[in-house]
Amino acid sequence: MAVTISISHFTPITFLYFLLLSTSHPIFAINITNLLSSYPNLSDFANLLTNTSVATDLTQRSSITLLAVPNTFLRRAPPSSATNLADILRYHVLLEYISLPDLKLIPPTGKLVTTLLQTTGRAPNNFGSVNITRNINSNSVTIHSPTSNTTILELLKTLPYNISVFTVDSFLVPNGFDLMASERRPPLGLNITKTLIDGHNFNVAASMLTASGVEEEFERYEGGAGLTLFVPTDDAFSDMSSSSDFQSLPAEKKAAVLRFHVLHSYYPLGSLESIVNPVQPTLATEQNGAGSFTLNISRVNGSVGINTGIVTASVTQTVFDQNPVAIFGISKVLLPKEYFQKNSIDVNNKSIESGVASSPEIPLSPEYSPGIYGGHLSSPPLLGNVVTSSSVGNRKKGIFLWCIGFFYQLLVVIN
Repeated sequence: MAVTISISHFTPITFLYFLLLSTSHPIFAINITNLLSSYPNLSDFANLLTNTSVATDLTQRSSITLLAVPNTFLRRAPPSSATNLADILRYHVLLEYISLPDLKLIPPTGKLVTTLLQTTGRAPNNFGSVNITRNINSNSVTIHSPTSNTTILELLKTLPYNISVFTVDSFLVPNGFDLMASERRPPLGLNITKTLIDGHNFNVAASMLTASGVEEEFERYEGGAGLTLFVPTDDAFSDMSSSSDFQSLPAEKKAAVLRFHVLHSYYPLGSLESIVNPVQPTLATEQNGAGSFTLNISRVNGSVGINTGIVTASVTQTVFDQNPVAIFGISKVLLPKEYFQKNSIDVNNKSIESGVASSPEIPLSPEYSPGIYGGHLSSPPLLGNVVTSSSVGNRKKGIFLWCIGFFYQLLVVIN
């Protein structure tokens, strides 16, 4: 016997409410790792967020303002490696969306804003909050803690009404924290060339590092977020195709290829195997611009695979691993597509590869991109823009919204 279900009293609003309740996964999620991946000048800060799990904390938030410290300022005073580093980073996450026009409304006496640190219960009273002030003469905006302050440099990105990312000129230190604590790790002072020679089968790479002068550059980067080096074995250089024209590159391009083998962050093998953002900027990215000279790192056939767009190498051994430096032997020389892809054009000439487009930035509409004291706020949209955790999530959201509209129209017709 057929069963007939009457829906004559099942109103569209009731049905919409039912659909919303039936969704078990959040529509919106902030993926701060993906958001910052387009900015190589924030690579240190982004890696600190990931390595301390603060990036994971942010996926549970839908409305924040992030105060990000660029590499230039971060390397002047690298943070302590103590366990309180995560809480220092949480102090840079404001628990409300603040736009450029919002800064115009801040009185000279200041505005108290709660940070993510306050939610941990480890900040007594209001010590997990910051005070934001505006200088009416210089138009500068400063964020204050009881023991330090930092000045906003610029608005890097905004996704109304979910997230704003501002760059600031220094770390902001909460009350009771010591950024330069005595427990901070001492400089490692690693001699990379000697380590490679002692590791055997890395003599070619060691000679190239010495001849190019980039070894000293790498060793200066040992502080802060650290370094991860992928070093081709002697056999990898021997097996390299003569058609690659590697030896014919001028000295400055060979140095860029060597930088292409280095991540400016410490990744032990376990972290590489479970890396959150597979597309990683390299030291060469920092000199040539966002989106260039990146490595795609993933787990392939039980080992770590590194894809350049030209070759895919695998990690064959761990040569050295002591925080803040990891050195891995790899099976092939990593050739950047910027130099070796057919029809590619030198990125140093401000050109891009033929047929390859860079990832578009999310533009600021006129109402979100004025100077600090111009523009206006409009009403929040019904469904705000956000950074979703994956393209699959975007497709699910689109299908979900289409279903709501379809059933709404169907019920209107039936009623």
